[in-house]
Amino acid sequence: MDSKKLEKVLIIQTAFIGDVVLATPLIEALHLAFPNARIDFLLRKGNEGLLSNHPFLNKVLIWDKKAQKTKNLLQIIKQVREEKYDAVFNAQRFFSSGLITARSGAKYTVGFDKNPLSFTFTKKVSHHISEQGTQHETDRNLQLLSDYIDQPKAKMHLYPHEADFEKVAIYKNEDYLIIAASSVWFTKQFPKEKWIDFLITLKTPYRIYFIGGPNDSAQADEIIRQSKAVNCVNLCGKLNMLESAALMQDAKMNYVNDSAPMHFASAMNAAVAAIFCSTVPEFGFGPKSENSYIIENNEDLPCKPCGLHGKKACPEEHFKCALDIKSEQLISVLEK
Repeated sequence: MDSKKLEKVLIIQTAFIGDVVLATPLIEALHLAFPNARIDFLLRKGNEGLLSNHPFLNKVLIWDKKAQKTKNLLQIIKQVREEKYDAVFNAQRFFSSGLITARSGAKYTVGFDKNPLSFTFTKKVSHHISEQGTQHETDRNLQLLSDYIDQPKAKMHLYPHEADFEKVAIYKNEDYLIIAASSVWFTKQFPKEKWIDFLITLKTPYRIYFIGGPNDSAQADEIIRQSKAVNCVNLCGKLNMLESAALMQDAKMNYVNDSAPMHFASAMNAAVAAIFCSTVPEFGFGPKSENSYIIENNEDLPCKPCGLHGKKACPEEHFKCALDIKSEQLISVLEK
């Protein structure tokens, strides 16, 4: 491709919070290769706070997928087409993002072969996931740039504002741990009773902060109450996404599920212990921090993994992949 004509580009990732973080290496790599290019990012409404005031982004386009989804999709297609992009890099694998890409009018379009409309793209890239071990999702995403950048390399990165760091500074007056206890999917979530046992067994002098959304607050309160841990503070619903990332950066350890906070930690290069229950890191969604640990049931369970994504209940009705993880496994990473 003629790289000199790459002046205005769009990255598309309209999935969930963690998926947006996993797509941030595309921003980093494009800016490094084309520092004068105008880079825009299209995401779903509710996720825009992640990229607020991003130093390498020109504009964040927002698609409201909840209210009047189809009408808003047509408006986004029109908006994208009017921008006259040189290139569109689509990291989302579903029909709607494929339609946006196909109708973008961009000179060059690229996305994954799993997208139903990939046959309309200038180029389609293989997206392979296997429990035997595959590329990390960030590397799969970076393959989208291969026509413009030779062997693109970049890391996840979030950029909390100065105000975000200032807000959480009051919580950094002593050594602390962070627990992000919740997950959208039941089988990805370390059970409440296991978090309680962890806190009872831990006996740590560290302050412990619980982070998450407003809907996670009740669970955090219950864990703190039942564990009788006096050194815990429930911050669920009190911090936005970038404030949470700013707080995670300096934690002695961030205890997370296979969910978005794990990717926040990676994007801040923060110490992280990622608990994998029904899923496996071999799928390519594990932590990327320099100081990172995988915690999972060491038993060879024939039912694990039970799928690429979490489920609403354990299909085998025993949930051994989570319940048989020992508190000592979580504690041992602090000793390391």
